Amino acid sequence: MAKLDTDKINVILATDCGSTTTKAILIQKVDGEYRQTHRGEAPTTVEEPFADVTVGVINSVTEVAELAGRRLVDENEKIIHPATDSEGCDIYISTSSAGGGLQMMVAGVIKEMTAASAKRAALGAGAIVMDTIASNDGRKAHQRIQRIRELRPDMMLISGGTDGGDAKHVVEIAELVSPAKPKPRFGKEYQLPIVYAGNNEAVENMEGIFQDGFELMVVDNLRPVLERENLGPARDAIHDLFLEHVMAHAPGYNKLIEWTDAPIMPTPGAVGNILQTIAEREKINVVGVDIGGATTDIFSVFDETFNRTVSANLGMSYSISNVCAEATMPNVLRWVNFDMDERELRNRVKNKMIRPTTIPQSLEALIFEHAVAREALRLAYQQHKEFATTLKGVQQQRTVGDTFSQQTSGQSIVNNMKLNLLVASGGVLSHAPRMNQTALLMIDAFQPEGVTSLAKDSIFMMPHLGVLAQVHPQAATEVFERDCLIYLGSVVAPAGRGKEGKPCFSYSIEGSTLNESGEILFGDIKLLPLGPGETATISLEPAKTFDAGDGEGKKVKAEVRGGTVGLFLDGRGRPLDIPQDHSRSKKMIDNWVNAADLYTNGQE
Repeated sequence: MAKLDTDKINVILATDCGSTTTKAILIQKVDGEYRQTHRGEAPTTVEEPFADVTVGVINSVTEVAELAGRRLVDENEKIIHPATDSEGCDIYISTSSAGGGLQMMVAGVIKEMTAASAKRAALGAGAIVMDTIASNDGRKAHQRIQRIRELRPDMMLISGGTDGGDAKHVVEIAELVSPAKPKPRFGKEYQLPIVYAGNNEAVENMEGIFQDGFELMVVDNLRPVLERENLGPARDAIHDLFLEHVMAHAPGYNKLIEWTDAPIMPTPGAVGNILQTIAEREKINVVGVDIGGATTDIFSVFDETFNRTVSANLGMSYSISNVCAEATMPNVLRWVNFDMDERELRNRVKNKMIRPTTIPQSLEALIFEHAVAREALRLAYQQHKEFATTLKGVQQQRTVGDTFSQQTSGQSIVNNMKLNLLVASGGVLSHAPRMNQTALLMIDAFQPEGVTSLAKDSIFMMPHLGVLAQVHPQAATEVFERDCLIYLGSVVAPAGRGKEGKPCFSYSIEGSTLNESGEILFGDIKLLPLGPGETATISLEPAKTFDAGDGEGKKVKAEVRGGTVGLFLDGRGRPLDIPQDHSRSKKMIDNWVNAADLYTNGQE
């Protein structure tokens, strides 16, 4: 693909082909800056009766064209480019999770080591990992073969052993995959792609085992030595094979591939890409979440190490019953400030599963939905922290040069005290009636510590910007900062526990519009006005059992960023402790609801 001259790019068209909706956005250079100017959407058409993804793409782009007053589609229903003054675009790019996205199985010799590394690589590339096969996974050989046949993955990633070591075990794993010969989801001529990222001594064996009916791609070992993980080559190979094999056999994608000026990326891979770009550019640690009807994706970048997890059964419609079962109803109800009939709630949960597109019609229904969302996010983040760890089996971490104060094997990389930016997306967060609700939902579920900025994706354009970052990082970051992110504000929250009613921290704030000082008691939360584009300097003095970032009882000075909601001073301690006794928790939640101005002033 020819290198693009970014100086000549003024009009950018991007689509995201989701499983149900195809979303198109137009980005234009306005007064020397890239801005997102128009947006359109249409149903995705990867299934019958259309069975051609480009129909949905053209429909969504046509809507954008009508809104922009700019002709983007020609009489042959093709996207017009390059651009002129009145029509077309300079570049067209796309992401896709249509047809269920990229579905993979991974395999490794040891479940906790090479198989875990393979899973990290696949998730980082934007795949849904259907199953993990390992020598010590407790299944018999015929059960593993049967599992591969049943699941019919789009591709497999196999890893195992360090370079130069014994190849026997990884060859045994490959010999389980070969006889399974799973049938593809799309296309009769499809040959299952296999990415081999294991011991280099076994490459010849792999070429023999996967000779017929498979497309083998050999890349550098995921774990060349025990102390280091090398995920990049495997991730790149997954992206390439996704485009060349999976997408090429999906209905209409061969046309779409010809239209685009950059490789199509899996939607979650693109979201991860833009978060990594921002983290690298701003030199910050970021956590992003996308909560959907069936799954919740969590993305994190800490000290330049990227991780993504998919909580496959934690969602707000299809999976809502599972959230209530896993969290338990008492844990859901602890977020509710009034009495609710449990039987009625269970009916409400089942109704949401049957009618997934319904939205709450009463305040009571909204509060309950937000309570479920808090538990779904809390559980998904817990799973993410357990997965995003330093390497098991060694005393070192994944990125060379990074050091941790405690080098215990398998320690979580995710550190809420080091978190700078928390980004929300997904229906229940993006479409909450008031932004105060989104902000407190995030604070309650993720429990950030120290000083953290809060933001939400305005119209779910992170996938579009993720693929754009591959070809035009400047345009992607400018639009991300100016149009994609809506800053909600910041939260200041020392970690630690104390006695109710006793001091948690004292503070002093200096800014152009906000100047005040005071004391926050343990168990209290306070919301101060600090508007979009405003910043202030806060000086904190935590009580002796609380840590605001520099150790227990130590003073901290930091800059806080304003937003549409403002600045939260959170004296509830970390971890949050909400009593199971509903008569006690009800009063506590009531205080927080009033302090955060969640439901009192109508809708925004």
